[in-house]
Amino acid sequence: MNPFKLDARATLSIDIALAAASGDGERISHGEQAACILGLTGAELNALRKGSSFDFQLSRAIGLALAPHDASRERAQRAGLDHKACEAIEAFAASRALNRP
Repeated sequence: MNPFKLDARATLSIDIALAAASGDGERISHGEQAACILGLTGAELNALRKGSSFDFQLSRAIGLALAPHDASRERAQRAGLDHKACEAIEAFAASRALNRP
């Protein structure tokens, strides 16, 4: 299994899932526009809006961002995300929570 990279595509995907979970329509719209530029498909966007992804590791990263607790972190680590990636995901999710309406 390849190591997980918290790159632009992953952070955008996580942000769309967080925005959908919080009901932030404006942030979802902006994220979807950026996602189209990065080449995400409609099906991928639908999955993100539901808090998931077709990519297993990204799906676990989204799960951790949406519910940052021990069980989510353990699932993410079993999927191949290292401790540093989990910390970065949780920090990113917390920073985006500050931007909620």
